[in-house]
Amino acid sequence: MSTHRAATDAWSGDHVDRGHTVLAVPVPELDDFVRRRTAHYDAAYLSADPHFGQAHVTVLGPWVREPTSADLAIVAGIAAAARPFTYRLARTGVFPNGIIHLLPEPADPFAALTARVWGSFPDHAPYAGQFPDATPHVTLDAVGPGVDEADVRALLGDLVPAHCRADQLQLQWWQAGHCHVRCTWPLGVATTEGAV
Repeated sequence: MSTHRAATDAWSGDHVDRGHTVLAVPVPELDDFVRRRTAHYDAAYLSADPHFGQAHVTVLGPWVREPTSADLAIVAGIAAAARPFTYRLARTGVFPNGIIHLLPEPADPFAALTARVWGSFPDHAPYAGQFPDATPHVTLDAVGPGVDEADVRALLGDLVPAHCRADQLQLQWWQAGHCHVRCTWPLGVATTEGAV
């Protein structure tokens, strides 16, 4: 089960996936791997959108369900003020809920983006406040029958360490069978609106 599926169930109070928005930094270096693993453990959340950052670091989610043009302009301003940055993915971990992930190093630029967006939208806490000390990460898989951190680490092989560059922020829509990108903003570039 993906963090998005688990979170959707918890936020909605039942098992009906009504969908939600996520602001995320895509990680193209690991997208093929995460797509394969998503197909294995949560195929309903495998996006057909070729621009969708299946591998990503969540900046803030769930975000505003139906953002206004003013909301989008605020995010565009935050993205424009953030410079692109490089980071490394090498260290895996497992959260208490069983999510196997990679930890970006350094994590501070991701945390800073989260703080800026959350500061502008204080009613939208990361993960709806479910995880007060949200750790920037790339979700890889979930612990289950025949799957643990060592298995996933072996599957990663020489994909890690990965040397990555964060250069855009995506507004993603997460819903079973309908995951897609709604908007994209380049980091460090002023835009009047996002592009898909």
